Amino acid sequence: MRMVCALILSVFMASAVAQQDQSAADKPADKAKPVTGKEKEKKDKKEPTSPMAAPDKSNEKPSEGAKTDGEATDKEEHYDVSEVAPIVTHHQIAMNGKTLSYTATTGRLPIKRGDGKVEAEMFFVAYTLDGQEAGKRPLTFAFNGGPGSATIWLHMGALGPKRVVLEQNGFMPAAPYRLEDNPATILDRSDLVMVDAMGTGYSRAATAELTKKFLGLHGDVQAFGEFIRLYLSRYDRWTSPLFLLGESYGTTRAAGIAGYLADHGISFNGITLLSVAIDFQTLEWNKSNDLPYVLLLPTYSMIAGFHHKLPADLSQDMAKTRAEVDHWAMNDYLLALGKSDAMTPEERRKIVDQLARYTGLRPEVVESNNLRIDVPTFTHELLLDQKLVVGRLDGRFTSPDPEDRGFYDPASAAILPPYNSTFNNYVRTELGYRTDMPYKAFAFDEAAFGKWEWGNAAEGFPSTAGGLRSAMIKNPYLKILVMEGHYDLATPYAAADWTMNHLNLGTKYRQSISYATYDAGHMVYIDRAEHTKMKKDLVEFMEKCLK
Repeated sequence: MRMVCALILSVFMASAVAQQDQSAADKPADKAKPVTGKEKEKKDKKEPTSPMAAPDKSNEKPSEGAKTDGEATDKEEHYDVSEVAPIVTHHQIAMNGKTLSYTATTGRLPIKRGDGKVEAEMFFVAYTLDGQEAGKRPLTFAFNGGPGSATIWLHMGALGPKRVVLEQNGFMPAAPYRLEDNPATILDRSDLVMVDAMGTGYSRAATAELTKKFLGLHGDVQAFGEFIRLYLSRYDRWTSPLFLLGESYGTTRAAGIAGYLADHGISFNGITLLSVAIDFQTLEWNKSNDLPYVLLLPTYSMIAGFHHKLPADLSQDMAKTRAEVDHWAMNDYLLALGKSDAMTPEERRKIVDQLARYTGLRPEVVESNNLRIDVPTFTHELLLDQKLVVGRLDGRFTSPDPEDRGFYDPASAAILPPYNSTFNNYVRTELGYRTDMPYKAFAFDEAAFGKWEWGNAAEGFPSTAGGLRSAMIKNPYLKILVMEGHYDLATPYAAADWTMNHLNLGTKYRQSISYATYDAGHMVYIDRAEHTKMKKDLVEFMEKCLK
């Protein structure tokens, strides 16, 4: 089955390989250590020590017997997962006319088996506001998705104290790229722990064989669950109000973690689901699943309207048009796909014409695709007259196809270089974490990620909706915030709505679910205006959770 294995960033693969890949046998990595040299402006200070007992090690190197020059096999590769102290640095940021002092802790936490042997280490960067009582301060664990994506995007684009400088609409600026203080960070409201999934960022298992243990729906959830438990213990945060924030496949993970940790005595106050991918039946179209075609249609209309491809009467009021298309998709279109070949020629012609009207595509394109428009077809055909393709992660982005073959996402290509270069500089020069290990923004180009274990996919489609439902029922105080972008073709907003409407929850629990929508794509925060709205929505949500 064609999984949405890289919901957020799969189309980055070619670029990622060129910028990130490095043989594990290149040369041994240096141990993480503080930076020497000039002090940062704002009087940043760096310390090589941490209050954490028995902390992490950030260096990675092949075992002594490992071969070089391509001779090493997966089974012969070993990574050093012995623990060393994380790097602790001190910083300041100006927010709303006030100067906030905060501490950054950068390192890796061990994932151990029952007898205490370390099997892997997960990389994290934690930001804590100085002068606060840790046990009462809200704490948010955040992560991106993939599977196979590091958390660089939420870290450097949305939540952390620094953000990548992009154009106002999120488009890529000219190099060299730079960072700026993030006025929309949530650090003034919550401490943050940005965590990289196994095999991404600087997170590594001891061996290739052990890596496989974590590359699956259940193994991934268990690793994150253990990371959270250990962080709460080592940093004395068991009494803190707890939050999760996941993006894309990170929402799959967040829903799974919520259910898993509810059975292990850890409850959350609130969970934010950004660009929802919880029930894959809403996302994976195939010959036996027409649902995604229905749920994609409203997003097609929004993107067509943005590019002036809709009729004049539909373009005048896009909010009204969105409501009209939502209704038609869930009624006439859904019934038509159910009837399919049994439709009369007149019925079929009406559906073809209406689909063309709502998508901006030529009727012959709709007909030749049997009324079922998938994402590659739409992104290729919408602006074909201009020889442009539109973005999958964000349909506002356009570009000529550089290779004129395969699937190309201009939104993805525009985001990777600024994030990759600025983070690699930031983690070394400002956070003081130095290592020869390559920071893997993505890892799904590796063979092991191609064999991701999808858990209950054997029952139909992968889903962690059950875990989310279980957590909500077991903790009636848990609240959920769903964030949706109108131009997102990777996780369409109508698919998120469908998922949340099919949790089989009564009115009492449904009242705990709220929604925030954005005139943006998958990564709603790359647009500056929408990023400001995202911060406002998160603050209001957290306040509601803590009442």
